Amino acid sequence: AISLANEATKNGFDYVVAVGGDGTINEVARGLLNSQTPMGILPRGSGNGLARHLGIPVVLTDAIDKLFEHKVLRIDTLLINDKLSINVSGIGFDGHVANLFANKKIRGLLGYVRISVLEYFRFPEFQAEVTIDGKTDNRSAFIIAVANSSQYGNNIMIAPSASVSDGLLHLSIMKKIPLYRLDSVISFLRGRMNNSEMFNILKGKQVTITTTNPVPYHIDGEPSGSNKSFRIELKPASLCVMVPSGRQGL
Repeated sequence: AISLANEATKNGFDYVVAVGGDGTINEVARGLLNSQTPMGILPRGSGNGLARHLGIPVVLTDAIDKLFEHKVLRIDTLLINDKLSINVSGIGFDGHVANLFANKKIRGLLGYVRISVLEYFRFPEFQAEVTIDGKTDNRSAFIIAVANSSQYGNNIMIAPSASVSDGLLHLSIMKKIPLYRLDSVISFLRGRMNNSEMFNILKGKQVTITTTNPVPYHIDGEPSGSNKSFRIELKPASLCVMVPSGRQGL
């Protein structure tokens, strides 16, 4: 997908359309990055987080129709340890689940929820030193989500106020929610997170995260193993994307 998309930019194609989930879209984007060739999206993945954020229908025929009624938007991208991220990447529990989910036959929301519930009680919080635009803080975290868009997929919001074109990355830091804090669980599922004892949302352009031990992570839902050092850099307006012509507030 990377080489095909890159060849398309050199051979004068007007558009390149990615058909798949966030992982496939990420590969196509790598071939189009910093070019003038726009990427269209036909969502066919498990969660379709970026497509949902952009307002692209998940019904295939409707998504195809929107390709012919589009506008081109330049969106930001992120580099995490020099790997491209265009939607939401994560360090901690979501990285652990992504590593396990990749090897399961049951896909979609049901499979993801099943693994998440089973692993929730096993995975511990971790200690991290977070530096964002030069300001350093020490954190105890269960998930550190690095968000360009608002959601993982399936309308599960991790950064409700995130924009793909605001020139900022959104860092959502979540502690392990105890079962008796049902209010926090409901707030998370409804995308109504605010800064509190359980959630912290930070914004910036450059982030470094260092953990005391290697922590699993994922890039746009694709498992990436474990690491204890993460360099995150925003690349403003670095990718052209086709979005529905009437979509606002992206």
